[in-house]
Amino acid sequence: MTDPEEFFRRDDAIFANKELLEINHLPTNDRIVGRDEEIKQLANATNPAIFGQSPSNVLLYGKTGTGKSLCAKHVSRTLVDIADEEGINVRYVYIDCAQDTTETQTARSIAFGFNDPDETGITIPEKGISTSAYYKRLWEILDQQTDVAIVILDEIDKLDSDSILMQLSRAGEAGKICDCKIGVIGISNKIKYKDRMDERVKSSLCEREFVFPPYDANQLREIMDARKDAFHDGVLESGVIPKVAALAAQEHGDARKAIDMLRYAGEIAQSRGDGTVKESYVTEAREQAETDRFRELIRGATPHSRYVLQSLALLSLNSESDDQFRTTTIYDMYERVCGEHASEPFLSAAFVIS
Repeated sequence: MTDPEEFFRRDDAIFANKELLEINHLPTNDRIVGRDEEIKQLANATNPAIFGQSPSNVLLYGKTGTGKSLCAKHVSRTLVDIADEEGINVRYVYIDCAQDTTETQTARSIAFGFNDPDETGITIPEKGISTSAYYKRLWEILDQQTDVAIVILDEIDKLDSDSILMQLSRAGEAGKICDCKIGVIGISNKIKYKDRMDERVKSSLCEREFVFPPYDANQLREIMDARKDAFHDGVLESGVIPKVAALAAQEHGDARKAIDMLRYAGEIAQSRGDGTVKESYVTEAREQAETDRFRELIRGATPHSRYVLQSLALLSLNSESDDQFRTTTIYDMYERVCGEHASEPFLSAAFVIS
């Protein structure tokens, strides 16, 4: 019988601090590069909080991996520290609206994020109380806990309504909070998100808007240079980072994908027992990164979207040519796939595909 200990490594010849290459890692100030102007604009918008005044509400737009969430967290974290030096209590919470999509879920998560039950005596249950009850507790917590509250709503376009935005942006005006000011930083990949907002929310929320452009090759190279100490000295071939930066800039300008690619190149070297991360591994790493991204995309899709993709895959596997498939052919296969999953098909596959 094979000893399980044989499968574990007690040392790592490639990575010195792999955490620097993880998606959820929030880098220190000296590792944030290529976004000086955006950070300056966001800091200017939130600067009134240092004096206990209301910060501007902000909407950040840009494609995935352009540093929107990173800069929002970085500026908020810095703001908390500077305000503390001025005797002002500023706090912030980060909410992932792709996970908390409803008004009730979002209100609960914001209240939970700001609450210190030992100080407030307030509990935030997972469920069992109404949306209005969550709001009531949130307002009490904010007035007790902080002078200025910054609420970061990432993927704000995933919210099922504007109600939470209306509540947050008008809480002071409505007299729901007396001793606290609220600032909202909304983040979206969709530049036209504001077009679908309620006019009342637009007037009270959309004070400033900033667009984050994709990173260019030089910026991507700086980003990865700032994190290359994730690897042991001397293990990276000199051409690895420039090649990753060039590929990423040509295809998407996405820093997350670039960092993924760099990490995968290291993992390929590791899996092969190679003490050097070679430039030739970057191409393989690129394919692995795209495969994982596609897997995450499918995992996050609705069931019927996955059924349509499965139908197209089955048709492609059984086809002897590269011809396009008629909509009726796709829909027939989609109905069969739905039957296999004991699910009722939509009346038109177009609803799913769109």
